[in-house]
Amino acid sequence: MLSIQNLEAAYGKVQVLHGISLEVPKGSLVTLIGSNGAGKTTTMRAISGMIKPRGGTVTLDGKDITGLDSHRIARSGLAHSPEGRRVFATMSVTDNLLLGAFPRFTRARPKGDVQRDLERAMELFPRLKERREQLAGTLSGGEQQMLAMARAVMLNPDVVLLDEPSMGLAPILVEEVFRIITRLKAEGVTMLLVEQFAAAALNVADYGYVLENGRISVHGPAESLKHDPKVVAAYLGGGHAH
Repeated sequence: MLSIQNLEAAYGKVQVLHGISLEVPKGSLVTLIGSNGAGKTTTMRAISGMIKPRGGTVTLDGKDITGLDSHRIARSGLAHSPEGRRVFATMSVTDNLLLGAFPRFTRARPKGDVQRDLERAMELFPRLKERREQLAGTLSGGEQQMLAMARAVMLNPDVVLLDEPSMGLAPILVEEVFRIITRLKAEGVTMLLVEQFAAAALNVADYGYVLENGRISVHGPAESLKHDPKVVAAYLGGGHAH
């Protein structure tokens, strides 16, 4: 479904990704874990078109999307919920969600039943339902995170990239975010999850990749990574990586 081969990316002269390869099969949840600065967010940005890869290929459903503009990649069926919860602060929660579905109105994506999906998003994220008329900028950080996730799902995408969905959230909200991810997985949504809480990520994922200094150091079924001595020592010792 989503295939990354020998991806290289850099910021100016600083090379961040040194030829990484990973696969996200249809209907699966794959996680990318690693310490801060390992290149996780850069990977997500290079896949979604926020930065242009320096080498390698990204294919979605057999179609080469490497280096396309991010809006064209979204129209191809890839939704990105970026770190730092970028929401449209001066628009209501409902309008933010409808904006996520924008390519469906312009026929760039299959339209389907947008109204039904909006109701489903509200049901998946009950906090958003209570605040549907509120301006997004007045939501708490946790609620904005949920809005960014819900907006990605509103594209009715083939693949969702979730970049650090638990970042900066209180533990009770981290639990809620993972509950929602588990539910999306049960509904067959294909996801690539970048997450600082390695243990929580491996608990929900089917397969995992460990990124170290811009290279994949180890990968395998999530269950086996949870028991890999190197992974345990580096990322699961204190519950999460520092």
